[in-house]
Amino acid sequence: MFKKLLAAIICTCFVFCLQAQELNARVRVIDNQMPSTVDRKIFRTLETVLTNFLNNRKWSQDNFKSAEKINCQFLINLESMVEPNVYNASITIQAARPVYASSYVSPLINFKDASLDFKYVESQPVEFNDNRISGADPLASNLSAVMAYYAYIIIGFDYTSFSTRGGDPYFQKALNIVNNAPEASKISGWKSFESNNRNRYWLTENLINNRYATIHDVYYTYYRKGFDKLYEDEAAARLEVLNALLYLDNLNRETPNLMVVQFFMLGKADELINLFRKAPQQDKTRVVEILSRLDITNSNKYKQELK
Repeated sequence: MFKKLLAAIICTCFVFCLQAQELNARVRVIDNQMPSTVDRKIFRTLETVLTNFLNNRKWSQDNFKSAEKINCQFLINLESMVEPNVYNASITIQAARPVYASSYVSPLINFKDASLDFKYVESQPVEFNDNRISGADPLASNLSAVMAYYAYIIIGFDYTSFSTRGGDPYFQKALNIVNNAPEASKISGWKSFESNNRNRYWLTENLINNRYATIHDVYYTYYRKGFDKLYEDEAAARLEVLNALLYLDNLNRETPNLMVVQFFMLGKADELINLFRKAPQQDKTRVVEILSRLDITNSNKYKQELK
């Protein structure tokens, strides 16, 4: 009897290990702007609930080892309390990808979404169903829909960085959320006519639209053929990163002001400067020219650091 029980326990543990979830997420709720009368305990509970929601749910059919989990962080900045339990907030999503044969992690996503309106009542579970995204209370459903959307986006970009078009199934899942997103007067971020083409709708549209398919080559070339090969041949790997930037520059020339182009560049400035600092002068000149078009905000920084 004991042997059977032990075998059952071992089997259960083995299955659990095989079905390890994809994300290693941390959620932080910034409540500095909330009224002093509000009990901060609810926000600490919300952090725990959302962390468990992201980390304990299985988002794909694949089995991730513990070391393969995607490190990511969600910063929810509460900006106002519209009414009891209803909040207007922004959310910053950050994710990183390890570089092969090194201790370095490269930023994969560093994006601030300014449109997070939601309802949260302490002790109520945060639930999500791919087949029924909008529940009876749209503002409550919006919280889980936004978190699930970015979970799929993170996983999609991670897969794309390892395999050409590898993230497509997860971008399709994100599209499904966009198409079935909760609707209410206070909810925004899901529609094509909102936010000057800079919201969840447009990010997904850019990723699904075959007209912009080059973006998938950009991610694969930048990470898998570029950074992952630095340990083998730094000069050749750096050239692949330059090729990725050339693809991105061509895409930007064909369709200026495309959201996914700017999305890619967010958080990349220091990484690119460090990579090309040791490059031949002709490559430095070339990359500064490209980056000054792609990342106008950091144009002077590139010019100063890569002289």
